[in-house]
Amino acid sequence: MREDFLLLNPGPVPTTRDVRQAMSEPMVSHRSAEFEAVYERAQDALDYVFTQSTLDGEETASDGTSLIFNGTATMAMEAAVANLVGGLSGREKDGKVVPLVNGKFGRRFKRIADRYASVEPVEATWGQSIDLDAVAETVDDDTDVVTMVHNETSTGLLNPVEEVGEIAAEHDATFVVDGVTSIGGDEFRIDDWNVDVAVTDAQKCLAAPPGTSAMYATEAAQERFDGDAAPFYEDLDWHLRKADSHQTPFTSAVPLFRGLAVAVENIVEEGMPERIERHREQSTAFREAFTAMGLELFAERNEATEYSNTLTGVSLPAHTRENPEEFFDAVEARGVSISGGQAHLGGEIFRVSNMGNLSSEQILRGVRTIGEAFEETGEDVDTEAGIEAARSELR
Repeated sequence: MREDFLLLNPGPVPTTRDVRQAMSEPMVSHRSAEFEAVYERAQDALDYVFTQSTLDGEETASDGTSLIFNGTATMAMEAAVANLVGGLSGREKDGKVVPLVNGKFGRRFKRIADRYASVEPVEATWGQSIDLDAVAETVDDDTDVVTMVHNETSTGLLNPVEEVGEIAAEHDATFVVDGVTSIGGDEFRIDDWNVDVAVTDAQKCLAAPPGTSAMYATEAAQERFDGDAAPFYEDLDWHLRKADSHQTPFTSAVPLFRGLAVAVENIVEEGMPERIERHREQSTAFREAFTAMGLELFAERNEATEYSNTLTGVSLPAHTRENPEEFFDAVEARGVSISGGQAHLGGEIFRVSNMGNLSSEQILRGVRTIGEAFEETGEDVDTEAGIEAARSELR
């Protein structure tokens, strides 16, 4: 692989040299004081990221706990649902979950919930906004949990968490939010949005190696956890007890925890207000660049939704859709990795990420690469106009 190979796919994202160096340090026991210090560092920095992801640096939550898991965010998503409405241990599926679905990861929450509870989803076409009136009609006093994806990675749409949180709170339903591609890169207000459980992934905006994930659980959510009803490995009561001593219940992936600790400490050093502004600036640069080229953004905004500030979904032109692999191969040949569409959107869109610690130069390289790849494969785009549009948005 080229030394300058650039990851612009929506995770994993590039890691910094100090993160990689931390992972290569000599091994220690996961029950040692040395490891406990690593967990504590990571947990302290995650507390900051979860509770101060605002443009003004305001603290938005104070009574919760950050947990770190030996598994990606899908594990954290399942742990949240299972501990709140778990149907294991011979229990009936008597809990009610309302999952909101307008993309692949909203659908994943639905599929998880379906294993543990009665599910009444509110669904929309991928890339379009959730109907808030339908949410209000579906969530009622019998609803135990509402699940939602804040930033839908499969489409590039930022969903209305605040409005849904108000509905969930009116009915005393626990609100569980996937912030996998927003937390650490965009605003996330736990108390203001009535979020009870938030989950994120190491390999996205946190810019850590893939393999670990994190959760922030408020005290109110913790009181509702029932670890006995969840999978053995995901018993959150157990995870909370061990976190008090900066441990995990089972063997920890020591190198990954070290990398995570350094990555989130780097976020603290940059400061969340500055990090949010940078992500918003870079996402705007991508959107302006691609539209200046003559391309169309995929997701559809309305008064309740916005474009993502951490990744951009773009519709492939008709000519490219005839042979999309030719376009993606041309991008990769230039030392850049982007992603196509998922599920039925395969061959219909491409997605490009600005998560993590990218520079303005890397954003511009991504724009030029995509434009040149389109030109090589016979698409009529204005690459130079795209570059100039992006440059005008970047510091």
